[in-house]
Amino acid sequence: MGSTFHMLRLYFLLSLMCLVRSDTDETCPSFTKLSFHSAVVGTGLNVKLMLYTRRNPTCAQAINSTVLGNLNVTKKTTFVVHGFRPTGSPPVWIEDLVEGLLSVEDMNVVIVDWNRGATTVMYNHASSKTRKVATVLKEFIDLMLAEGASLDDIYVIGVSLGAHIAGFVGKMYDGQLGRITGLDPAGPLYNGKPPEDRLDPRDAQFVDVIHSDTDALGYKEPLGNIDFYPNGGLDQPGCPKTIFGGMQYFKCDHQRSVYLYLSSLRENCAITAYPCDSYRDYRNGKCVNCGISQTEPCPILGYYADNWKDYLREGDPPMVKAFFDTAEEKPFCIYHYSVDIITWNKNVRRGSITIKLKDKAGNTTESKINHEPATFQKYHQVSLLARFSQDLDKVEAISLVFSTGSVIGPRYKLRILRMKLRSLGHPERPQLCRYDLVLMENVETVFQPILCPKLQM
Repeated sequence: MGSTFHMLRLYFLLSLMCLVRSDTDETCPSFTKLSFHSAVVGTGLNVKLMLYTRRNPTCAQAINSTVLGNLNVTKKTTFVVHGFRPTGSPPVWIEDLVEGLLSVEDMNVVIVDWNRGATTVMYNHASSKTRKVATVLKEFIDLMLAEGASLDDIYVIGVSLGAHIAGFVGKMYDGQLGRITGLDPAGPLYNGKPPEDRLDPRDAQFVDVIHSDTDALGYKEPLGNIDFYPNGGLDQPGCPKTIFGGMQYFKCDHQRSVYLYLSSLRENCAITAYPCDSYRDYRNGKCVNCGISQTEPCPILGYYADNWKDYLREGDPPMVKAFFDTAEEKPFCIYHYSVDIITWNKNVRRGSITIKLKDKAGNTTESKINHEPATFQKYHQVSLLARFSQDLDKVEAISLVFSTGSVIGPRYKLRILRMKLRSLGHPERPQLCRYDLVLMENVETVFQPILCPKLQM
């Protein structure tokens, strides 16, 4: 009897300890999960801050404007702010983003969970709470500053509505925050608004923005010191083109900005972008001069974009638009090459070029350069932009096909005086040349390139 009583007593004590622990201390606080029912009914604002560091990379620590927890104020602190949540579910990308950020730098990562507030079917209700979220963040940053943190070390990544929240926080510190990244800042209710009511290039020492859905959920005009427009900022490859794609049709383009940023945290994918006035000019090869010399490298999308801030053009504030194309699937990298062709045909030729590269191992990659037909004139250099899905380090053979697109009519020849191929992503690689080629229309011509003379640019 006695031993049974002791066992029951022990069991009761253990149960009590478990109850006490679960009531007062959620072991690993998680992002607020709500339902579509909550979205219909609406939720009152409640902001949770969850800290991840290399000491606790997978188990968050709840922090607030009185408790800093593991946060080390001498290190960089990155705040991640989500946007509108019409179904109440947690953003699917949060864990990957935390892991990626901690892998590239020993920092504090703070997830700003305002799901109670962002979860509503009424977008304007969520939008109306953005300034309150910014105020909560300011109170927390004030505590950090009181403990010795520097505004230089504060970085805010804002997604959709979260990008404007980041801007409001930046305004409260007169643009002295270290950096803000806007991932497809929300367009509806913000398009055409004055700078004080949205994200603005003056909101931090450096503001970079990725626009991936400018014709629907995202903001069209530039909002940063550098604004990146993947695939022109409109339809993203790999996303559904019709409503039959279900929910993905509505959110895939918008979300792509987050996945492109995530790809910048992978070692094998540095997406290069090209400063340019328009997507059309970029596609037509008119903006491929960055990276030729070390004086102005090409900007890199995502986490390392701030390496380019010293090259920003003059202006108050300095603003640059940059364009690039991506593949359909993760990690989205496409490898850009410039193909410079000088011809010596007596008559003008208009057409497109298909170029194929092959390396020693037999790997091949192809690019059809057909954005707009090129005009080849005698002794004029035409610069074309070729985009490949694979990056071949040592090119052994090149093939070219010239086409006018005409099905009937005479077959033309394109007489090439010089062809030059250079990698835009790796300007340090040797440039490859070939001289005196004649391309018969629609016939593939294969040749081995030679190294270009050193004096040529």
